[in-house]
Amino acid sequence: MLSIGKKEFWFVVGSQHLYGEEALREVKNHAEEMVASLNKSGKLPYPVVLQELAVTPAVITKIMKEVNYRDEVAGVITWMHTFSPAKNWIRGTKLLQKPLLHLATQYNESIPWATIDMDFMNLNQAAHGDREYGFINARLQKNNKIVVGFWQSEKVQQQIAEWMDVAVAYNESFNIKVARFGDNMRNVAVTEGDKVEAQIQFGWTVDYFGIGDLVQYVNDVTEAEVDTLFEQYKELYDFDYTDYDQKTWEDHVKVQARQEIGLRRFLEAGDYTAFSSNFEDLYGMQQLPGLAVQRLMAEGYGFAGEGDWKTAAIDRLLKIMAHNKATGFMEDYTYELTPGKEAILQSHMMEVDPVLAANKPKIVVAPLSMGDREDPARLVFDGMTGEGVAVSMADFGTNYKLLINEVDAFEPTEAAPKLPVARIMWTPRPNFHDGVQSWIETGGGHHTVVSLSLTSDQIETWAKLVGLEFVTIK
Repeated sequence: MLSIGKKEFWFVVGSQHLYGEEALREVKNHAEEMVASLNKSGKLPYPVVLQELAVTPAVITKIMKEVNYRDEVAGVITWMHTFSPAKNWIRGTKLLQKPLLHLATQYNESIPWATIDMDFMNLNQAAHGDREYGFINARLQKNNKIVVGFWQSEKVQQQIAEWMDVAVAYNESFNIKVARFGDNMRNVAVTEGDKVEAQIQFGWTVDYFGIGDLVQYVNDVTEAEVDTLFEQYKELYDFDYTDYDQKTWEDHVKVQARQEIGLRRFLEAGDYTAFSSNFEDLYGMQQLPGLAVQRLMAEGYGFAGEGDWKTAAIDRLLKIMAHNKATGFMEDYTYELTPGKEAILQSHMMEVDPVLAANKPKIVVAPLSMGDREDPARLVFDGMTGEGVAVSMADFGTNYKLLINEVDAFEPTEAAPKLPVARIMWTPRPNFHDGVQSWIETGGGHHTVVSLSLTSDQIETWAKLVGLEFVTIK
């Protein structure tokens, strides 16, 4: 599994010296209790680390500089325990280059009407501080996330957790490297894009390689290594020989095993975390990689076919955000237009991500009309059920645009014994007709990344962080 290393988030509490040292000690005690409780809750995917109280411009600026410098720090969570003058935050906030969450909460859940006095009011005035702090973030156009509610509530903690995943993905986006094996599919418009602008805006590095560069790695794989991996296939998947004799079938599957090992070594050697292939660029390859690609996607690599490097990068990005759960490359294929059952059949030539599988995948060898190579092996399965999002990136010449469509996926009820590829079914929101029409009108592509783990709000949060135009259909 691809690793992103250890990450943490810094918790910064705003206050000031106006209320005296005793009040600041109380602020610190409350903050320590809050951070300890959040970390023990089991709701957050990454730990929270309390910093010194943000009581002066110098302290705030020092903290934000350190956040930028420390690779393990993925973002900042701020809480205005009391009133913190917003001018104190200008320099530090302008310098901050990582995601920011403003937690609009307070230590106590309820107002203690029987005992409340001005000492309590001065110490617990988050409602006062939130407005001052919120104003400066809005004026500085920080595109920060705001989460409102009592810090112990499950809803608030879930919102923090979802933002954390986005923040980590935002930082890791600058480490995404896409290897293009061959160019884009000839005459296809939607897979084109400005690679320089993508690196400037999103942090993605996109490099081209001739297929021969990969063939060298594939050819260097030993028979012993292939046999060892093939034994792993036996443990993980069902084998479906169909009309092939066993030896011919196994020989075809072992070609994919060899490609898998070669691909992984190539990607690891160059620190690539995503890649694209193209059935029009296969010189020196026995098969179009199918099973090999599916196995790498299951490890967390981003992928897209036909040279679609943008979707490959988005795939990797969303896999980071979703911890590689139920998130993968997809393509719109065929409509179901029966009244009351309208839906879209999602699949690809072979490369459907097994992290979306609802049942145990089986290995199938079948002909492929594209590519003019021998029959490739691939994993076949039915997709999961659940609410999710389908995401597509398009280059409109003057700007990039992100298309987001909320979808409802369901397991197919009809068998498809002659379909030798994995399949996923979903209905776009708000309904089939409006969803499809809106997607087409706004320029959504046929390649997407679907996630049954993420929400449209998370995707929008990332888009705002990188200044990306987006359209959400829901």
